[in-house]
Amino acid sequence: MKTSAEPDKKIFSTGKVIAVHGPVVDMAFETEDLLPSIYEIVRSTTYDQEVVVLEVVEHRAGNIARAIALTPTYGLARNAVVERTGRPMSIPKGEAVLGRVVNVLGEPIDKKGPIGKGEVYTVRRAVEKEKIELGSKDKDGFEIIETGIKMIDLLFPLVKNTKTGILGGAALGKSLLTLEIIHNIIKKQEWLCVFTGAGERIREGNELYFEFVRSEILSRSALIFGQMDESPGARFEVVSSGAALAESLQKEGHSVLFLLDNVFRFAQAGSELSALLGRIPSETGYQPTLTSEIGEFHERIRSRQGASITAIEAVYVPADDLTDPAVVCIFSHLDSILVLSRSRVQRGLYPAIDPLMSSSAYLNIRIVGKRHFEMAQDAIRLFHKYEELQRIVAIIGIEELSKNDRTIFHRARKLDNFLTQPFFTAEVYTNRPGQYVSLEDTLTGCERIISGRMDNTPDEEFYMKGALVTA
Repeated sequence: MKTSAEPDKKIFSTGKVIAVHGPVVDMAFETEDLLPSIYEIVRSTTYDQEVVVLEVVEHRAGNIARAIALTPTYGLARNAVVERTGRPMSIPKGEAVLGRVVNVLGEPIDKKGPIGKGEVYTVRRAVEKEKIELGSKDKDGFEIIETGIKMIDLLFPLVKNTKTGILGGAALGKSLLTLEIIHNIIKKQEWLCVFTGAGERIREGNELYFEFVRSEILSRSALIFGQMDESPGARFEVVSSGAALAESLQKEGHSVLFLLDNVFRFAQAGSELSALLGRIPSETGYQPTLTSEIGEFHERIRSRQGASITAIEAVYVPADDLTDPAVVCIFSHLDSILVLSRSRVQRGLYPAIDPLMSSSAYLNIRIVGKRHFEMAQDAIRLFHKYEELQRIVAIIGIEELSKNDRTIFHRARKLDNFLTQPFFTAEVYTNRPGQYVSLEDTLTGCERIISGRMDNTPDEEFYMKGALVTA
């Protein structure tokens, strides 16, 4: 079997470049039989001998194959020779990639030398006919993952083998919240992590790498990037490469935490490619294949042979518009949705998760237990009332509220402050030591606040703290 380090020894046929439309390349072959297959990788070279890697996506009349570039096409000339490889895109398989940073092709970009010889894993695999384990309908069929983040553990429990989306506009803390979840779970659980950066800024990728090093979780993680300065083909296909890497680890029996930042950039890259390929856009302006592309990716994330992939996806929301067609298409595949609020960021409430706009399919009494479920419902009811009272207080002031409403208002504000906490991954920005809060401590703290036992404690005493100190 071919390894990732071995070159392609057999050239099936050659063609020539006849047109270059940015990252889209048209290639002509002598006969129809010599045309490369859909999703086959072909290679060419620029005038200065740089290798250009292309993935075939269309067959056109006149023995022409159309491909998208996975590497820069600058310097690719007309009539340049195109060589078939006879195989689809593949990446190094499984544990060989742990501790490394690779690109969409599985090639190392961390300057640590080549990845050792081993088997490769095909990125675009045929649908496999295998038994899908859906789990039972009782509590024993679900495994709750403690994140150490109070807001998430209380109201939006993270369950193994599910998909969770973190939705928010620019600068609301999606990447930081994602990184904190990685830090807490990988530190506490014997899991492996695959981080996929789709359209990630180079600065963010660099900071992420050094944060993994500082947190000592790099050895159990694999990072794969299609960065913002790369072609739309690389930004689009890196999601499939990341999913394939997670699948290969899962098939070796590992539980995998699969992080994707940012799935909207994946959809955006698909829109760019669709326009370059000449497809007519849908009424909403996005590519006509948006639904199938998003669905095909999400269907790969499922339990298999006793191992699982738990996905956490950051979703950029353009102009804070949750009704954007791409965003709606994405969150229709998610089990839990964490919506970040700009008003909470402006008030300094981190994590800035809006407790009323967010939702979880697993906040269920059969899954989380009676005590947890009732406490979460009490908190949600309190926040609903708090939202109503805030409008009144903004007009007439808190002194005009009834005694009962003032009590509810202050308890809700205490609870709102209590559900904030300093992050380990934000220590360099806040100069506050990070706090991991167990679910038991979170529930106990909420009980004490909602029951009124903390009514005499000032609201600010709860802000950006960990567990409540028992008096």
